[in-house]
Amino acid sequence: MKKRILCYGDSNTFGYMPAGMGERYGEAVRWPMKLQELLGSEYQIIEEGCSGRTTDLDGDIPWKNGRAFLKTALHSHKPLDMIILMLGTNDLKECFQRDAVQIAEAAGNLISDAQEYFNEKKLAQPLIILVSPVWIRESIVNGPFGDEFTMRSVRESQKFANAYERISREKNVLFFNAAEHAQASDTDGLHLDGDAHIRLAGALNIFIKEQL
Repeated sequence: MKKRILCYGDSNTFGYMPAGMGERYGEAVRWPMKLQELLGSEYQIIEEGCSGRTTDLDGDIPWKNGRAFLKTALHSHKPLDMIILMLGTNDLKECFQRDAVQIAEAAGNLISDAQEYFNEKKLAQPLIILVSPVWIRESIVNGPFGDEFTMRSVRESQKFANAYERISREKNVLFFNAAEHAQASDTDGLHLDGDAHIRLAGALNIFIKEQL
């Protein structure tokens, strides 16, 4: 039976093109599908990326609350062998006034919810990889998302890895630092370009094969 991996994230999991006005990279580029290609036929990648998704914040679009939708996604896609969770960037919008530690704690709540779901259903617990997102770049303040993100967002994004790694230890899950392998495009300071998607997929491929 194929090993099933759910990729749960935001626009950088969806494959939003930098300054692309909502356009999406094709399957040959975006990292979950590139990861599928690299892992091979013994694995099945399930894409669950939504542009604008937060960890657990409603904002002005409640259905982009990642925590609120998580158990629905888990129920739809069970059984699962692994969950790759990469959320938090949108929590750095200035309107939310969150710091990296608060965001990591919110991501930890999603991990707890996932573990609770599989316990409730008496299903095997999937491995969970908590991924700290790539840094937001300074160019964001002068780009199309400069009205939502500030230099404070940039600084806090650089603290993600330490905060997320601490939560991963507390929750006894795997940790992966995306910023060690990819960076946001300078075009909008927020989204991965095609090369970054491919680099991230390559690094995750190696990491996952060490775990499953």
